Amino acid sequence: MLPALLPTEPVFLPVQARYAGGAGPGTREGEHAITANNRWSRVQLTFRHLPAEAWCCLEATLAWTDAEEGGQVLDFLLAGFDFLAADGSSLDVEQVPGLVRTLLDPHSAWIAGPACQPAGSELMRAAPVRVAFGVPPQARGLALTLRSWRNTETMTIAEPRLRPGGPLRAGAFRRRRLGPQPEPLRHGLVPGLGLVVRGQIHAARSTEHAARVSLVYRDRDGAEIPPPYPGTVAVPGLGAKPGEEETGLGAAINLPARPQARRFTLGLEPPPGAVSLDLGFCTWEEEGERLPAVDLLGPPEVALEDRFRLESLCGDDLLDAPGFLARLSSRLGRDPGAEAAWIPGPGEAGAAALPLARARALRSEAERPVALRPDGGLSLRLAGCPDWTLPDLPDFREDPFRAVPSRAVPWRLAYQSLTWLPALAEAAPARALALALAWSRANPWGQPADPLSLHPGALPARAEVWIGLLALPGAGAAAPVLTGEAVRHGFALAEIVGQNTFGRSLHQLQAAAALLALARALPRLPFSGYWDGLARESLRDGVPALLPADGHFPDSSLHRRLDLVTLGRALREPLGAAAPGPLVAARTEAALLELSGLVDPGGRLPPFGEVVPGIDDAGWIARLRGTAGLVAQRPAAQPAAASSSTLLPDGLSARHETAGRGWSHFACTFADTAPQGHADCTSFVYAAGATRWIVEAGGSEQTEIGAARHYLLSARAHNVAVIEGTEPVAGRGLHRGSLALPGAVAHAIETDVHGPGFRHLRIFVLPHDLSGLAVIDRFVARDGAPLTFRASAQLAPDTLVAVEGPRRVQARQGGRRLGLVPFAVAGRVAGLETVIGRSDRPGTMQGFVVRPGVLEPACALRYAVTGRGMVCGGLLMALDGPAEDSLARVLAREELAQFLMQA
Repeated sequence: MLPALLPTEPVFLPVQARYAGGAGPGTREGEHAITANNRWSRVQLTFRHLPAEAWCCLEATLAWTDAEEGGQVLDFLLAGFDFLAADGSSLDVEQVPGLVRTLLDPHSAWIAGPACQPAGSELMRAAPVRVAFGVPPQARGLALTLRSWRNTETMTIAEPRLRPGGPLRAGAFRRRRLGPQPEPLRHGLVPGLGLVVRGQIHAARSTEHAARVSLVYRDRDGAEIPPPYPGTVAVPGLGAKPGEEETGLGAAINLPARPQARRFTLGLEPPPGAVSLDLGFCTWEEEGERLPAVDLLGPPEVALEDRFRLESLCGDDLLDAPGFLARLSSRLGRDPGAEAAWIPGPGEAGAAALPLARARALRSEAERPVALRPDGGLSLRLAGCPDWTLPDLPDFREDPFRAVPSRAVPWRLAYQSLTWLPALAEAAPARALALALAWSRANPWGQPADPLSLHPGALPARAEVWIGLLALPGAGAAAPVLTGEAVRHGFALAEIVGQNTFGRSLHQLQAAAALLALARALPRLPFSGYWDGLARESLRDGVPALLPADGHFPDSSLHRRLDLVTLGRALREPLGAAAPGPLVAARTEAALLELSGLVDPGGRLPPFGEVVPGIDDAGWIARLRGTAGLVAQRPAAQPAAASSSTLLPDGLSARHETAGRGWSHFACTFADTAPQGHADCTSFVYAAGATRWIVEAGGSEQTEIGAARHYLLSARAHNVAVIEGTEPVAGRGLHRGSLALPGAVAHAIETDVHGPGFRHLRIFVLPHDLSGLAVIDRFVARDGAPLTFRASAQLAPDTLVAVEGPRRVQARQGGRRLGLVPFAVAGRVAGLETVIGRSDRPGTMQGFVVRPGVLEPACALRYAVTGRGMVCGGLLMALDGPAEDSLARVLAREELAQFLMQA
């Protein structure tokens, strides 16, 4: 159960403060004033001696003036995190739990505006700021930058400090520890062009010979081209495997670590005839020698030499697609018109697998996004929005749903992706080609008609569209434009993939998948081998991070996980048996088997994190498994049973089916959370009698801006407990054990999402027949101060709710009833209320659920438990009197009390 409370942890205070852009000290000690000067006004605070591989929480007080007009924005202030090695050098860490990668600072977290802060802050014009993050294993210090962003008046940050928490889980940071034997990274080459590789290494101590890069160039047949190579050193025996004679020569480039965290840039010049490169990072020491502690921080960035970067190729000219091809050919030193040889025939383009299109087909059954009207016009049905008539001459700035942002953003992404053109091409290929050419004319590179067309949700999918249109028999006259767009999109995707722009994300893998398709469809393009190598290396590195073998997924969304599995299945053909095909297939199959067992008897996945609206989850999984109907609900090896349960590293589910009573289902998540994700750690859903009672408010994928998004991401939209006056921070949950009880089982989950000052345990007591359940929260304050927590239970929209007294609520739905009773174990119940459609300010918005395109009011039941030092209490819910009495007897048992209270 919970470990004993540790002695009061030290609090780290900044040892230095620097100001720029108009920022300066505040009127009181420990206060910093930041003026309204976007990006430039900032204070940088330096912290030292941080504990490595542990959670830390930034705590401060944000204050503003009455005249502040930026209260509604979610990016009111930007907190930037630059982690430092022991010698003060900056660490370019790949990913940090609790933070996101940004351009201005290595990692960041957004701080929302005044109106988004908790209730009561509007009166004080001040609110607490808390940002939790994991400290990288190489870090010993932190340079924290607090920047002006959308504030319109001067605001202040008072008493910033770092409070350390518990250790991170094993594997929270991906270690790339270097050894004597390199793991080769294979990259394709463009004949005659150099390659630029960038990255950073960290050594435990500063040294001139910390590591080396081993290089092996190969020719078209895969045979090694013997060194020496330009810009490398060749050492006898270097690279020889243990037991081999040291007769060969190895080529290497030295990597110093002075300072400890040292960035490197390798300008590689391939020898004549080289078509691929095996690149390996390793130590100078050999097997059996004492190895230094040297890490490669993040995957190396790979790019072509600068004159073949997209920005350099386009320059300031608004090139059309054929003009881009011509310039590219000229840069390669080819004769005018030589680019015509790169244009694929319909057979070549048609033979290329399109993984993103295949994934869309697996996600949902055949959609009809476009329809020909009797008058010859076109109607588009995109992103679940109503039909819209396409103008005869679209300028691709269209935004018919701009009045409803939750619809406008997904619609524009679908519109700009052009994924509706292949469907149109089945009925009217000439019309589809004409619209593709119109889009190309309206979007010269560098001046898009709609900036959202460059969004990663549209760009990779559109790249595949050009290949699909090139496969049309009548594409001949349009082929130069289609090929030019395909190549131009390929250069954009290559830079995204090579620079790891979107890190560990579905967008990054989709970009790699589209780049792989382009490489296959343009076999005579000199860049196709380079693109193929980039895509494969990105998938080899990214898929294990997003579909980890240990089950600790970085996203609580099961739908996002299913999207990853679907993409993995769609990549089976283009990847084939070559690496990383077997790896992707194995991770995909394992995750699919797990997801199949989580579908509830009604055919839905538990709706945690981002949720895809209007999708048949069971049908989606069945298509992936090659089965039909609700067979996808269980793994094939699991027989049908009256009751079953599943415990995962980041979630728990249980189900029960009885003839005559209908099915029952429970699920909860305790996956990792982050500022940009949902605060849903320990949230749960419950259904009984084939009726959904406790539901999630829904995902925010279709609501990317404004108060609605802030609400859907916040704890108020989820069935969780929150300490009064604070918001949860980044963290995770951990299953601490189960207790068998007469007719029931109790599960304990420990979390750290409430910050280092509190210990939190959530216990679910589940009867075997799921005729009810009890959810119990136990909070312990380190300082023994007064403590109140509030918890929510979101009821389904069609539920009628009656408050029958200060300690009982009756919910009714379709002739069925559910009784809900709050109770206290330690402390006292401090209130019970229902909230429906509260929307006075973003920070207090509650009582809504997502319906396609809109938020619909629904009842959220809120209860509070208060006490001093330690409080414990929860909510009992049951379908009828006998079920409630049985559950109450279970809750009164001595062994459960010991289970709750042991520390």
